[in-house]
Amino acid sequence: MDIEIIKQKILAEIIKTEKRLIQYEAMAEPVEPDVSIGRISRMDAINNKSVVEAALSQAQDKLNKLKYALTQVDSPTFGICAKCKGQIPLGRILLKPESAYCVRCAD
Repeated sequence: MDIEIIKQKILAEIIKTEKRLIQYEAMAEPVEPDVSIGRISRMDAINNKSVVEAALSQAQDKLNKLKYALTQVDSPTFGICAKCKGQIPLGRILLKPESAYCVRCAD
């Protein structure tokens, strides 16, 4: 495995995820009750807020995993599936560097 390529991929994903987090945080602001919008529009805004909050939570989880992966990339166990202990293919690591599992064990 080319560790430098993997590190660069992880760093790029961290930057991209941090940008997404900023966007999600702005979109997840509370719906003010004194804003004059219709009942249906208010319900739609509340529903959209729930969807954004879920995306925000997933992005935060991904960011935490990416930061952890960056600390582990030089470890001899990096790229080893946490479940089956098999080698995670380089393609999977490059596509989903935060994953500690091979495709077979992912879910």
